[in-house]
Amino acid sequence: MKPILILYATREGHTKKVCEHIRESLRARAHAVELRDVRELPREFALDRYAAVILGASVHLGRHEGAMVKFVTRARAQLEPLPTALLTVCLTEATIEDERKPAEVRRQASEDLAGIMERFYETTGWHPDRAAPVAGALMYREYGLVVRWMMRRIARSTSGDTDTSRNHVYTNWDALDHFVEDFIQRFVQTLEPASAASVNTAP
Repeated sequence: MKPILILYATREGHTKKVCEHIRESLRARAHAVELRDVRELPREFALDRYAAVILGASVHLGRHEGAMVKFVTRARAQLEPLPTALLTVCLTEATIEDERKPAEVRRQASEDLAGIMERFYETTGWHPDRAAPVAGALMYREYGLVVRWMMRRIARSTSGDTDTSRNHVYTNWDALDHFVEDFIQRFVQTLEPASAASVNTAP
């Protein structure tokens, strides 16, 4: 059976953790999985040996990681015939999911996220079969001094977490498991489970 490919583009590392969780969730369902960093792929990398592709990319300043944008633009024709999903990992989704936030703040965040997604589609010319926003993390301990100051300032303006002595993770891991189940049932249900442990080439 062909494996499912998970590609990620991350800056501080949280999106990789999200994709590792997806990998383990697929493994638990007996699917073969290959996890790779999109920045480390050779330019001639081919997708025809995969049964499906899940892409995970973090968002910074309203834009998906450039490496993922470039890959999708280049590989669009290869992605089209495959079952595909895009995970957009961002703090905007954390605001949307936070019921403590005022309704207007959450509504604006929802509009902002829709704009982020639409920009990705317009730039790459590609739409996945399934798109899922994922609440990201404030990775204060991984930020440089300037970025940490900037992110703390933004967090303060939105009543977010400002304790820079630790990272703040907002990802709903159970929701990711539900995403995997939905993706498999809706788009990859014809795949037969792997008979052995999954493949992983990530370092």
